[in-house]
Amino acid sequence: MSAPATWNIASVRDSLLTKKASAREITQDFFRRIEARNPELNAYLALSPERALAAADRADAAVAKGATAESLPPLAGVPIAVKDVLSTKGVPTTCGSKILEPYIPAYDATAIERLEAAGAVILGKANCDEFAMGSSNENSAYGPVRNPISPDRVPGGSSGGSAAIVAAGLAVASLGTDTGGSIRQPGAFCGIPALMPTYGRVSRYGLIAFASSLDRIGPFTTNVDDAATILKIMAGHDPNDSTSAPVPVSDYPAEARQDLSGMRIGVPEDYFGAGLDPEVKAKVQASIALLDKLGATRVPLKMPHTDYAIATYYIVATAEASSNLARFDGVRYGIRVTGNTLTDMYRTTRETGFGPEVKRRIMLGTYALSAGYYDAYYLRAQKVRALVARDFSDAFEKVDAIVTPTTPTPAFKLGEKTADPLQMYLADIYTVTGSLAGVPGMSIPCGKTAAGLPIGLQIFGPHFGEGKILRLARGFEQAGGFTI
Repeated sequence: MSAPATWNIASVRDSLLTKKASAREITQDFFRRIEARNPELNAYLALSPERALAAADRADAAVAKGATAESLPPLAGVPIAVKDVLSTKGVPTTCGSKILEPYIPAYDATAIERLEAAGAVILGKANCDEFAMGSSNENSAYGPVRNPISPDRVPGGSSGGSAAIVAAGLAVASLGTDTGGSIRQPGAFCGIPALMPTYGRVSRYGLIAFASSLDRIGPFTTNVDDAATILKIMAGHDPNDSTSAPVPVSDYPAEARQDLSGMRIGVPEDYFGAGLDPEVKAKVQASIALLDKLGATRVPLKMPHTDYAIATYYIVATAEASSNLARFDGVRYGIRVTGNTLTDMYRTTRETGFGPEVKRRIMLGTYALSAGYYDAYYLRAQKVRALVARDFSDAFEKVDAIVTPTTPTPAFKLGEKTADPLQMYLADIYTVTGSLAGVPGMSIPCGKTAAGLPIGLQIFGPHFGEGKILRLARGFEQAGGFTI
């Protein structure tokens, strides 16, 4: 088998149907790649070769029985990695934390079930910031992930492992989760498409929660068509998730192929102020000019509550984290550190099992929810969250999509911001707004800095408007925008 440097869904399917390569050969090729590159990147935490090869053999059996392009499952033989906050039956799921080091789930997350039912080959679990809390993937208890474009820099977080895996060619696609930017920001830093669906579009069943009103599951891919295909397979109502929306699933690949004529794109001036790197600003402005040439109409916007988004997010998210992580106490699962009393056991287990950033956020959230402070912090944050959401709903009465930078800077160096949590939090300044509003968002590459670091263009759409985002993203990609 002569393996290409970069596989995608279409090339895997073509290889299977033309019998240029079997799914088993492709899977084995990816495991060889992982063996060669993962020691440097630290992007995979666990591999599942038996499960992966069994799925590959099912794809090969379908081909041997005469499967056609129409009958072969859409992801047959496609190697995919999964962020280690998603439950995988029989495969360790740690959330990047020592407190869950011995945990092996008895069930699969719904998103993974749906991908495997479509023929996907699950290679293993991707490293991530502990409990998805971070913007650099330096908070993992199992060591930081390195950016494959520039290994002295971060890949972004918290889904840094998932992004690095796809950017390095160690999987065709991967799943990440996004709470305040954790899909889009790593996508921008690693130079690949990264999609956060509408809240409720993809079932959260089997996702170990950080902030339940914000967490979402989405794909990293090498092209927009693959993101559309994976979203179509994962999306849809799930009775196991009470927040899963009973909204029909669109034909995202078909929607993505429509031209951009007549599309109205909003450009909010609030996202282009102080702190935006000049090279990032120049590439984003050039990207907007390209969208103009492709037939889209630019509409200036004001989104006045953008400045309050970071403070609002870090109250809402930490409050929910404080509540969600209370379950990790050494009683039911994970590690247990014994003590003289039950309270001692709780304290020592959590002190030993949680890392510094998780402890910081639990304490912030507990304070915001405590008696005498709830109204001043959490309740007020929820009111401001409603104002941020209103900015988006007002904007989408005028436009079909909103275009902004994904991040204020390119990928920063490992260790550069670890001593200053506030500067780290500000890395999410352009992404947390869409998270608070519940709208879908996507980061796509839009060229590189003079030093060769990727830059991301962010596209927001209205609720359940993923098709509009994918349409803009694919039109931009086909016009050469990824390397603008």
